[in-house]
Amino acid sequence: MSTAEAVQLINRERAVLIDVSEPAEYAAGHPGGAKSVPLSGLEASTDLPKNKTLPLVLVCDRGAHSARAMLILKERGYENTHTLSGGLEAWRTANLPLEKTA
Repeated sequence: MSTAEAVQLINRERAVLIDVSEPAEYAAGHPGGAKSVPLSGLEASTDLPKNKTLPLVLVCDRGAHSARAMLILKERGYENTHTLSGGLEAWRTANLPLEKTA
C-alpha cells in the first residue's frame, strides 16, 4: 500500500498505524501516531486493537518486517491488514509527520 493509500485509510476508515520495528528503532523515528508493537513480541502482544475488523497499516524501516508481521496478524484473525510499501523511508519521502521518543 502506498503512503497516499495509507493516509486515506487512516482518515476514512480509522485505520490503526502499527510500527513493528524494535523499540530502539521506533524511538529513533516513527510515523506520527503509530503504535509500537515490535515484531519480536507480536504473536503474544496485547497491544493490538480488540476489534479485528479495523484496518491495520503495518510499517517498519523498509518493509520486510511488516510483511512478516502481516502474516502473523492474519493468523491471529486480523484480515484487514496492509503493509506500507517502502516502509519508514517512503513515509519520510512523502513528507508525512514523524515522531521521536526519548
